[in-house]
Amino acid sequence: MASEAQRALADQRSAIDAALARLCDETGAVMAPRIAEAVRYSLLGEGKRLRGFLVLHAYRACGGRGDAAPLAAAVEVVHAYSLVHDDLPCMDDDDMRRGRPTLHRAFDVDIATTAGLAMVPMAAQGAFRAARALGLDPAGAAAVVQVLMRASGAGGMIGGQLLDLSAEGRALGLAELEQVHRGKTGALIEASVRVGAMAARADAARVEALGRYGASIGLAFQIADDVLDVTATTDELGKTAGRDLALQKSTYPALLGVDGARARASALVAEGLAALQAAGIVSEALAALARYAIDRRS
Repeated sequence: MASEAQRALADQRSAIDAALARLCDETGAVMAPRIAEAVRYSLLGEGKRLRGFLVLHAYRACGGRGDAAPLAAAVEVVHAYSLVHDDLPCMDDDDMRRGRPTLHRAFDVDIATTAGLAMVPMAAQGAFRAARALGLDPAGAAAVVQVLMRASGAGGMIGGQLLDLSAEGRALGLAELEQVHRGKTGALIEASVRVGAMAARADAARVEALGRYGASIGLAFQIADDVLDVTATTDELGKTAGRDLALQKSTYPALLGVDGARARASALVAEGLAALQAAGIVSEALAALARYAIDRRS
């Protein structure tokens, strides 16, 4: 029998998935049918929903009592868009994502590129409406959108992706590698907990503490990804294993060894949890998500 925690997690995932489906229905009505179909394919497939869970539990940890699933869904839209573009032939040129063909393989490159772009305003609109539904005034809701878009832009996720592409075939030092991944992976994970806290009207100190937690967990998550790329199979990952080596990317296992990379990830998780403790934020769910970020098998 599933534990209470497992049942709660399943319920939360169902709520996020339902919110994503509603968002697809609402925005798909104004998209070309083939684009709407591609967006739905990308958003409603399998996925960890880690960023969505972080939104929900940061919101709860800061006293929120409303339904934050639509806000979590908006963050997941940003993440899904990034995966669509990350997989394109001009980027990492991958064939499998979440256990099935990548969007440009299932449809085509033009459709995938356009669908990814369409998800950006979809996420912004969804985040604004979700924040308003949780009781934020227009300025507060706009601030939530600003944090989300800034994290996904040139100073965050997109900037990190550019650094990652430009580093292929070059050996990076640890500081350079962490700069890449604090943007490419960490920025959106950090934004997830920040917007959850903001939606609950947390004070600045709590938002910043959660931001430090998110930044640490985001980098630890990427280190775990690098380790899995060399230790797990394609079937386990749901995406092509060994891509980092094929693309001649600098990775944490290459720099630190597998054991050293795992130790660095564990240290980052400890830093993140210490930031919560120092701010008096008690959340077993956030602690469990931190551990999951480095203990997962896919």
